[in-house]
Amino acid sequence: MNTILVQAIILVVGFLVLIKGADYFIDGASSIAKHLNVPDILIGLTIIAFGTSAPEAAVSIKAMLSQNSDIVLGNIIGSNILNILLILGVSAMIAPIRVKNNTIKKEIPFLMLVSLLMSVLFFDTRLQNGPLDMISRSDGIVILIVFTIFIYYLIQLAKNGQSEVIEAKYSLKSAIVYTLLGLAAIIIGGNFVVGAASKIAVALGISQRFIGLTIVAIGTSLPELVTSVVAAKKGKQDLAIGNIIGSNIFNICFVAGLPAALLGNIIPKDPVGLDLMVMIFCTFVLYLFSKSEREISKNEGKVFLIMFVIYYGYLVVSQLNFLAA
Repeated sequence: MNTILVQAIILVVGFLVLIKGADYFIDGASSIAKHLNVPDILIGLTIIAFGTSAPEAAVSIKAMLSQNSDIVLGNIIGSNILNILLILGVSAMIAPIRVKNNTIKKEIPFLMLVSLLMSVLFFDTRLQNGPLDMISRSDGIVILIVFTIFIYYLIQLAKNGQSEVIEAKYSLKSAIVYTLLGLAAIIIGGNFVVGAASKIAVALGISQRFIGLTIVAIGTSLPELVTSVVAAKKGKQDLAIGNIIGSNIFNICFVAGLPAALLGNIIPKDPVGLDLMVMIFCTFVLYLFSKSEREISKNEGKVFLIMFVIYYGYLVVSQLNFLAA
């Protein structure tokens, strides 16, 4: 029990270091971009979206290096489910979230596309009579290539001048220092989180998939939660939903694609088919809610929260049954 307590403390410290590192990285990198006259829309939809996904990226790369593929996929899938069900659900309860036409016609459909692509690539080995479901190195490369379409879309937005004014928080020299400090903190925090989460899973006899979908996913989604809730309170609902969609796309394309392309196959020990289906279903429901009235109402926020309770209740009950068997 003492070991579990120590690892739990290390896990919490790791999350705090990750989140603070992401803050420093976002502010520092945004300031550098502003000093270099990068368009505001590119800062908002690339640096900020990447920054809020940086904890997931750090955890996934460290987990791959530690051969903990279940934490990689659990982190990505769990974060995307949490972002929609919990974070948008809470944000919509604060205030209805208006959804722009571009978001409905382009950004959410693109998120659905990459969610389906990840699932198809994960199961495509079965079509080739392969023994294992996996995201292979070639799958990772395909996902990264598709990601360039999203980057191209962001560039087109920048050319059309659809941007919001972003101020440089630091001088150029200070911005470089904060960016490097933030990056270092993200890496260190990621090491703490993966190491502690793996040891907790072993000590309690629970699966790394469960740890990845729950504790790790919740911890790495905290930046998105803070950003979206604050945006909703300030009446900037576009930022709230834009942050979630951008982060979910980054989670699949960058957080899954990059480790697979660089480090090789992501092969989970436990089945994740149901979790992938839940992720796709949540994205589809988000599209339906957004399209119906061009907003996510408080009642629809309640539906998201109910779905969150049902899915995570199922995960907990399943894990308890497994431990009791």
